[in-house]
Formats: sequence, C-alpha cells, structure tokens
Amino acid sequence: MMTPVILAGGNGVRLWPLSRRARPKQFLSLEDDRSLLARTLSRLQGLAVAPPIVICQEAHRFLAAEQLRQAGIEGATLLLEPEGRGTAPAIALAALLAHREGREGPLLVLPSDHHLGDDDAFRDALTRATRLAEAGRLVTFGVVPTRAETGFGYLQAGAPLGSEGFVVARFVEKPDAARAEAFLAAGDHYWNSGIFVLRPVDALEALSIHAPAILDACREALDGAAADLDFLRPAQAAFLACPAESIDVAVMERTDRAAMVPLDAGWSDIGSWQALWEVLPHDDGDNALRGDVICEASRGLLVHAESRLVATLGVEDLVIVETSDAVLVADRASSQALRGLVERLEASGRPETRQTPTVFRPWGHYETVDGGERHQVKHITVKPGARLSLQLHHHRAEHWIVVSGTARVTLDDETFLVGENESTFIPVGRVHCLENPGLIPLELIEVQSGSYLGEDDIVRLDDRYGRE
Repeated sequence: MMTPVILAGGNGVRLWPLSRRARPKQFLSLEDDRSLLARTLSRLQGLAVAPPIVICQEAHRFLAAEQLRQAGIEGATLLLEPEGRGTAPAIALAALLAHREGREGPLLVLPSDHHLGDDDAFRDALTRATRLAEAGRLVTFGVVPTRAETGFGYLQAGAPLGSEGFVVARFVEKPDAARAEAFLAAGDHYWNSGIFVLRPVDALEALSIHAPAILDACREALDGAAADLDFLRPAQAAFLACPAESIDVAVMERTDRAAMVPLDAGWSDIGSWQALWEVLPHDDGDNALRGDVICEASRGLLVHAESRLVATLGVEDLVIVETSDAVLVADRASSQALRGLVERLEASGRPETRQTPTVFRPWGHYETVDGGERHQVKHITVKPGARLSLQLHHHRAEHWIVVSGTARVTLDDETFLVGENESTFIPVGRVHCLENPGLIPLELIEVQSGSYLGEDDIVRLDDRYGRE
C-alpha cells in the first residue's frame, strides 16, 4: 500500500500579503474555499493509501492539525521539523519512519502547495510511476512544458523505460530565456515538479550512498523523537545538525536509478501572483477576482479582497491584494520580484511580513480589530469543545462579551456560564480560563486594558496543548 508524504514545511512569502511567515501559502484558500493543503489531500481520495505522513514546521503544527481534521483525515502522523532543512531531510525522516512501521509500499511525496488541474491525468501518471518505483526506480514527474519558463528547474528525458517513462538524463537548474526556448523546442525537457514516488528501502539505500550525513542525522533525530498529542517531534539538536539540501541535489542528480514520468495535468507551483492568475477562472475581461471586487474598464487583473470593497477603473495587468493590515499593488509581470520587496519590509521590522491579522491557535483563532496605548480589542472564536489555557496576566484586565454561543468561564475557584449578549470581567492577576462547552463556535469580543498588552503577558498554569 502506498504512503502519502505531504511536504507542508514551506515558509515562503511569495504570495505576500496573503502568505506570511506564520501562515504560508499551503494553508491559504486561494482557488476555492479549501486550502492548498486540503486540495492536495483531496487528490488521495479513491486511492489505496495508508494514513499520510505530513511534515511541517513546529510553528505551523496547529494549523496543519486543524486542516487535517477539517479534511476528514484520520491516523495521520504529523512530523514536526524544528526548522526547514530542505526536502532531502524531510524525505529521509519519512522513509525511516515508514520503514520502522513496516510500510514498504512506495512513498508518494507531494508538495502541499501546488495546483493540479486534472486529477485523472495525475492518477494515470501515478499508476505508471508506481510500477517503476516497485521495480526499484526513484521516480519523479516531469511536467510537459507549455512555455519557455525561466522560473523552473528542468529534467531531460533519456532512454525510455518501456511505456512507463524515461531515465532522467540530467537535471538542469533554472535556465536563462535562450536556453528555456531551446528546451521547449527540443521537446525532451520537462519542468521539475518536485513530486516523487519511491520505496522507503530504495530511498534509504540511495541516501546511504549519496548523502550519508543526512541519513545519519535524520536517523539519530528519529531515534530521539518524542510523541506529543498528535505530533512526533524529532530530536531537535540532531535534526538541526543535519545538512540542509534538496532531494534533487542530495540524491536524484547523483543516482543512476532516477526515472521520470511525463505529467500533463495542468500543474503549477503557484510560485507567484502571475502563476495564481494563470490557474484561476477569468471573467470576460480576463480578470481573476475574489472577494468584494468591482472592476470597470479593467483587464488582466488579479484582485483579492479580504476585508473591504476594492474597486478598479481603467487599469490593466495588475495584481491588487487587500488584507486588513496591508495592500499590494503590483504589475502582474513583475510579481516574481516580490521576494525582494518582502525582504526589505522584513529588514525594517514590519510585522506584516510575519503575522497575519487573524492569529490561529489550537483552540480557534482571534483577530485584533482595534488598539491603542492602553487598550486592545479582539474578536475571538473558540471551537466547540475547545478550551484556552488556565492563565493569568500581570498587567492587563479583560472584559468578555459573548456574541454567539455559550462560554464556560473559570475565575479563581468559581466556574459559571456566560450566554449570548452577556459579559464578564477578568481583573488583573486573577486566574481564569475560557471554554466552549457547546456544539457551535463560541464568538466573543475581548476588550483588554492595562499598562502592557503583549501576548507574552500570559502565565499558563495548565494547558491541554502543552504550551508553556
């Protein structure tokens, strides 16, 4: 049986201001109401697969767990990387874990933030890739190119492997425009998809030959792994000592067992706003619109509005992205250069590159809607059955006004219910806890007041999620 390995450790900001360090693009809903991670998981429906191994960063663990829950995925293993070290260590961890658990069927390694427009074509290619993997090949997918693209790496097809695929003759880094045109004309070069099918035993053998330092570090990290709720944490020191490398460089470019299956399924890595515009549906003006948007005499736009009306008049070929704390206006063709802008914002200490207006927690989420020197107002949503930590604050008091659902409140030794249109007050220094005992989300407005309102003024006395 095949084991899906979902690579959800990306921390990119190429789709800023929607993607942030705290919420990268795999957790965003860009094409419909499902996140890219949820769409990736949906491709497994109907396949004979074991519960997936999902690899993500520690900071994103609750986001990943909640999206797995919403997708109805049961029995998944969430492997938490202390920090990203590239695809080679991630795949090494997955192969070691699968081997230890007796899962000897092929691993299907899927990036969690890609687009596939034709799931049937993908499954057909997957069938061929699986046959090659079961014969001992390390298989990747080569995307049939539709243009001379300089933003992707390429694979060159070598000798055919029956009707299943080809030997990989070589891997090519991102080419300049002239070489990309030559690759397209030659017809034997494919975009490198970053999707793999390989048996654990073959992956481990190849790593032992071509990247033993990575394999040894990952084996030590997994030997010292600690289970925590639904998460598996590899030993931090051992994992951070692992060389950071992609599986292409560490193994695939060095082995003589690399194979490629052509993939013509509308693939995109959604690596820029331009790439997203290409995969979204367009109106009669070639505009891709999401949210409260009105376009007049405008063409070729990508407009994403999150919190207010966005109107355009007489403009063309722009990206306009609005969130509650930032607005991006860019030429669509220059969206690949967004990384430099974000790096400058980060260097200046702008929080808009790190945190989203909505902050996700294991119990739900909150959004800051107003604030000043001595006050802050938050809209808090608590999932059914969820509970915040038992805590106190040294510098702030809180007023809670319930607008939907019922809150169970603990204040020192007293526990009581607060219903809709009711409120309660939490004085400075008092031990308290908020819980949703109901079957619908609990929504409340929290008004904080005091001399210091930072999130680090939380003393947790008891927390079901293991936070300090």
